[in-house]
Amino acid sequence: MCSETGSRYTGMLLLPLAIAAIIANLLLYFPNGQVLEPAKITDLVWFFHGFLGAGLLMLFPVLLAIQGTMGAVYCVVISSLGLLSGPFCDTGSGNYTYPFRNDSLEGNYLFNQPTWATCQEPEHIVLWNVVLFSILLGIGVVEAVLCLSQVISGLCDVYCGACIGKGQVSAPRTREFFSHFPLIGSTLSLSCPSPTCPEVSQLLGNAL
Repeated sequence: MCSETGSRYTGMLLLPLAIAAIIANLLLYFPNGQVLEPAKITDLVWFFHGFLGAGLLMLFPVLLAIQGTMGAVYCVVISSLGLLSGPFCDTGSGNYTYPFRNDSLEGNYLFNQPTWATCQEPEHIVLWNVVLFSILLGIGVVEAVLCLSQVISGLCDVYCGACIGKGQVSAPRTREFFSHFPLIGSTLSLSCPSPTCPEVSQLLGNAL
């Protein structure tokens, strides 16, 4: 019951987070609300970390656990790189470049706001990138924790409550395991219609 309640609330949290991540990623394509040529947009935006990592992967229940965690971690990595390297902007010469990309952590532009004026076009592009990449970073961290908790919860439920002995597995606990990992269950059911058949027993035995 505890696990089911936790799964329900986790799903309720992941849905708005995924939508927010998709919106934030979309806004990164329009620096300061402007429509620019693709060549003038920060390159890390094209990794679709908000659309895929923290977005679409969170909307598919089958992928919610392990793949969801990987997607969230992917979003965290790309967002961190986006924050550290800074935006792609015009510094006044008419050419777009990454003026902060080679900064050290100690002298990084994030902690030296006066240097933000280096980027002249698009206007306020540094603030735009910092806010949106920070939002995606926060969403990715929360989603990674939620999805990882789902994986741990599923494994703990089986480890603490499954009855495995002499090739027999408790059917309710087996169904509970596959409720957390439906992709495994749907694949195994093709060759094993019974929840207590030897194939299922062996799978759970290996998992534990």
